[in-house]
Amino acid sequence: MPSHGSLTKAGKVRSQTPKIPPKPKKNKPPRMRNRWEYIRRVILAPQQQAIRRRR
Repeated sequence: MPSHGSLTKAGKVRSQTPKIPPKPKKNKPPRMRNRWEYIRRVILAPQQQAIRRRR
């Protein structure tokens, strides 16, 4: 099976590409995010609904 191009040139472009430092992550890790969403939906939501009904 013929190959496209020689194997001596393999990885040429990646090695020439300048290394860019990674951007800081915006989101929390999924485990923390899921926990916070659970607290907001299940634990805090009934309290907020009760406050809305009083008005």
